[in-house]
Amino acid sequence: MLQRRTLLAAGSALLAIPALRSARAAGFPDHAVTITVPFAAGGPTDVVSRLVAEGMSKNLGQPVVVENITGAGGTIAAARVAQARPDGYTLLMHHIGHASTATLYRKLPYDVQESFAPLGLVSDAAMTVVARPDFPAADLQGVLAAIQEKGDALTLAHSGLGGANQLCGMLLQRTAGKALTSVVFRGSAPAITDLMAGRIDLFCDQATNTVGFIRDGRIKAYAVTLPERVPGLDLPTTAEAGAPQFAMSTWHGLYAPRGTPPEVQERLSAAIRAALREERLLARFGELVTAPASQERATPAYHARFLAEEVARWRPIIQDAGQYAD
Repeated sequence: MLQRRTLLAAGSALLAIPALRSARAAGFPDHAVTITVPFAAGGPTDVVSRLVAEGMSKNLGQPVVVENITGAGGTIAAARVAQARPDGYTLLMHHIGHASTATLYRKLPYDVQESFAPLGLVSDAAMTVVARPDFPAADLQGVLAAIQEKGDALTLAHSGLGGANQLCGMLLQRTAGKALTSVVFRGSAPAITDLMAGRIDLFCDQATNTVGFIRDGRIKAYAVTLPERVPGLDLPTTAEAGAPQFAMSTWHGLYAPRGTPPEVQERLSAAIRAALREERLLARFGELVTAPASQERATPAYHARFLAEEVARWRPIIQDAGQYAD
């Protein structure tokens, strides 16, 4: 009899767990939510995160704050969120680098896909192919021909392992079929400074970072990597310039730890979609030459499929480049 009562009690406790989780989810959130950003304050990911956080806060009725935890190509912040309590109060905002780390890093304390619950994509930004002001190529085909002719006699800037500009540089070299000499900078700003001064030949970076210098004529620009042209920039797409395989975007997405209750995930995802309709966010994204994710792309299901596709897409590109973290 005692054993039967014990089993009944254990069964009742197990049945109560989903009900308890639902009750907690129904009251979510009852205090501040934190978005962990793996890059420094003031950079594109930080700015996007703060705009999204502001819009989400209005929808959730609680503060949504941003915490910057930098280092190791974003993997320190990602590991912290992967190990956080899966209650929806600790989130990760990451860009395309989240997909690339699955291949770039031989050992990670988390699984890029399995350790997180994707909540929705947030934004897309074009990459721009730029060069020093006196680079002789007249168009993108000329750039590719110069790379094919001179190879590692030309220098290519990037700002660290797993960053969007490193990935874009890998894609540029893969498209040309020749490797360049990589020069690593501590951020886009010093790379652009050396590009303007003619100390570096080529760079591939977000339009957010390059648009002002392109418009002022301080650097030479050849193409944008999105399928459509970027408003305000008189540049062809890479497809229009004869390199359709050279296409990518710097996308951002929001993640919760795996195991976060489905009701909480959907609540957060709905808040993302509401934020992406905010007039202030749309205006600021326009200034940043960044497009908000569509309402379809800002869903958990779409985000999960897209992340899997990006991990698979970048794996052979990174493997061919042979650039791994130790």
